Amino acid sequence: MKNSVKLIMLLFISMIAINCKQEDKSPSYHKGDLTILTDESFKSVTEALAEGYMINYPETKIKVVTKKEDLGFLDLLQDKARIAVMSKELNPEEIKAYEEQVDLKFLPAKFAADAVIFIVPKDSPKNSITMDEIKNGLASENKEFIFDGANSSNLNFVAQKLGKEPKDLKFSVLPGSKNIIEELNKFPGKIGVIGLNTFSRPYDKTSEQLRDLVKILPVENKGVLYNPDSTGLREMKYPFTRVLYFLTNEGNFNIANGFIRYSCTQLGQMIVQKEGLQPYNIYRREVQMR
Repeated sequence: MKNSVKLIMLLFISMIAINCKQEDKSPSYHKGDLTILTDESFKSVTEALAEGYMINYPETKIKVVTKKEDLGFLDLLQDKARIAVMSKELNPEEIKAYEEQVDLKFLPAKFAADAVIFIVPKDSPKNSITMDEIKNGLASENKEFIFDGANSSNLNFVAQKLGKEPKDLKFSVLPGSKNIIEELNKFPGKIGVIGLNTFSRPYDKTSEQLRDLVKILPVENKGVLYNPDSTGLREMKYPFTRVLYFLTNEGNFNIANGFIRYSCTQLGQMIVQKEGLQPYNIYRREVQMR
């Protein structure tokens, strides 16, 4: 009889242990590993959000990997990654490909307003730039605009804003936005095109050093100058304001969707604000961001 009781107890303990192991391995938003693909232009804010999430959920490990926007989107479709940061508006064909290959409704999780900005060396006599100058310059063989590469979010967004395909634009390339800032004075007459988040952290020493090397050109549109400052982004008056959003192929509430929810809550939005960008959700009741 005693042996039978011992056997039952052993079986019971074994079943509990098995269930615990299964539970440990089950999908969860508060533990596990996640890789986030992001264009270099929004790496800073993505890393800041990832750090905040890992502090709140110590059993999570998030790795931020930089990849050109178009290539990151393809990796998401091919299930090589669970989440990607995007800025360009997908066309109907891209949305269809997402919904068919991922088998989810296209629901971008918008979390910040960033901007593509035009920069010149600090000592340049140029103090502003017009929309016509941008259009004409990107059609000129002089290739006076310097981007951080093809397939990048900055190039995609500017092309989309001008109603063009990236392949139709004429431009020069220097790999990396930081490199453009540091090397721009070696190319007289050229204008750098980078993402604001490259150096938008207000009190970050590296960002301050980079900002000291260049000046941001206000963009003139229909006779009015617009700056990529808090007002220009919040009201989306700056012509090259862009909304950053997350896309995921995760159908359940696992770590990717947990991270997205965190980024869009007040805590995540405070991190966005500390990055020097415009939170998307904090001000939604005050301003309709298109």
